[in-house]
Amino acid sequence: LGPLVGAIDQGTSSTRFLVFNAATAELLSHHQVELKQEFPREGWVEQDPKEILDSVYECVERTCEKMKELNIDIANIRAIGVTNQRETTVVWDKTTGEPLYNAIVWLDLRTQSTVERLLKRIPGKNKTFSKFKTGLPLSTYFSAVKLRWLLDNVEEIKKAVEDGRAMFGTIDSWLIWVCICGANGGIHCTDVTNASRTMLFNIHSLEWDPELCKFFEIPMEILPNVRSSSEIYGVMKICPSRESGALTGVPISGCLGDQHAALVGQMCFQDGQAKNTYGTGCFLLCNTGQKSVFSDHGLLTTIAYKMGKDKPAFYALEGSVAIAGAVVRWLRDNLGIAKTSLEVEKLAAEVGTSYGCYFVPAFSGLYAPYWEPSARGIICGLTQFTNKNHIAFAALEAVCFQTREILDAMNKDCGIPLSQLQVDGGMTNNKILMQLQSDILCIPVVKPSMAETTALGAAMAAGAAEGVEVWSLNPGDLTAVTWERFEPQINPEESEYRYARWKKAVMKSMGWEASASSNGKPK
Repeated sequence: LGPLVGAIDQGTSSTRFLVFNAATAELLSHHQVELKQEFPREGWVEQDPKEILDSVYECVERTCEKMKELNIDIANIRAIGVTNQRETTVVWDKTTGEPLYNAIVWLDLRTQSTVERLLKRIPGKNKTFSKFKTGLPLSTYFSAVKLRWLLDNVEEIKKAVEDGRAMFGTIDSWLIWVCICGANGGIHCTDVTNASRTMLFNIHSLEWDPELCKFFEIPMEILPNVRSSSEIYGVMKICPSRESGALTGVPISGCLGDQHAALVGQMCFQDGQAKNTYGTGCFLLCNTGQKSVFSDHGLLTTIAYKMGKDKPAFYALEGSVAIAGAVVRWLRDNLGIAKTSLEVEKLAAEVGTSYGCYFVPAFSGLYAPYWEPSARGIICGLTQFTNKNHIAFAALEAVCFQTREILDAMNKDCGIPLSQLQVDGGMTNNKILMQLQSDILCIPVVKPSMAETTALGAAMAAGAAEGVEVWSLNPGDLTAVTWERFEPQINPEESEYRYARWKKAVMKSMGWEASASSNGKPK
């Protein structure tokens, strides 16, 4: 078989471990565990960092067991890559290795009052005050404000910082620190892509920014060291709570935020290549090469990847949508109109139209291109005729309309419209959604037959790292990808009409929450 590479893919709704053949990029085995999200108060979203860690161990163990059943020797796994939900914030105690609070998930809105307080300190309350340094607007979405909230509201964390025991990290840092020794000399690091989502990182100098740390009043000593996305950070250690210690001694040598990993896994190495990932949220990234491009239309500027210590950083423009797959999970878990996500798809298929019903799932406010935290979800255009099938269809349409909005912004910023859209992520298995997406964009949608591009990207970074070198990223050596194509099937006028109605619905979702001065506490 030759050398293999593993990838830990730690997402918002699930954790996976996948093993690829480095020569052919073929997926050999994997295991997935769905994760709990806790909603302790309205607008709050948390996860237990220990549960996240256990899910990683469980996925690694089960995948290794499956490989033994397939008679594949796990000794051939030469490296492991890590890819993760971005921005989600963890603070832990470096002496005990214990988290000091739950992880605050990227979607969480408790920091709205923190954002408003910080805005008052900026001349002209300019949300984009750090745009040219960080590429990001001031928003509840990024890690700095979550960390600020933790420092303001959690006594244990305040004390740990004073005692010099606290460590901050995004999920990648937490996993790498624990997997490489933990409290017995763990490596406290992150990569440039994850660092670029904190709002504390200068995306040009590739360093933590002292002025921004001062603005958010964050002590720099709790921040991880920033490394490239492809280098050996350390080796896996035995976890005392697990019996097998599978993969002990294997280097962890790749690290990318999940959206950046998908860009790599889709082989978008050229300036102007883009991909859209449909997960919990929806993320459109376009490679802009070795130059950072700043948007006039509500997109973020982010680091795409840096494939080695001495390699240059590449940049991307990003359109971020908070709620995509999460809307299907909401229909399933909150409204109970279906028992499985597949059932939601079937409900939509039965009617094939939303019958004039529009669903704007602004559960966490609106992200790109609006950045409007006061928006909330609405379903409008209801009549006595509307039933659950129409609402299911409207939910799928919402994902497509939101993608159209960020694609329009991307086309304006880049000046060269995309002629087709490369897609990946769990929701792309939904054929109705993919056809709908093509109809709403009026361009073909193309999906790689192996949809696990996020994990693939992390495996490529790990396998290509200096000292591992089992995976070549030279364009000539990359394996050809087979695609499934969806062509537009409705006339553009019909598509434009529906899109205009969607925009009207979006306007109606805005300005719902006057202010979050309630500090997120239910009245």
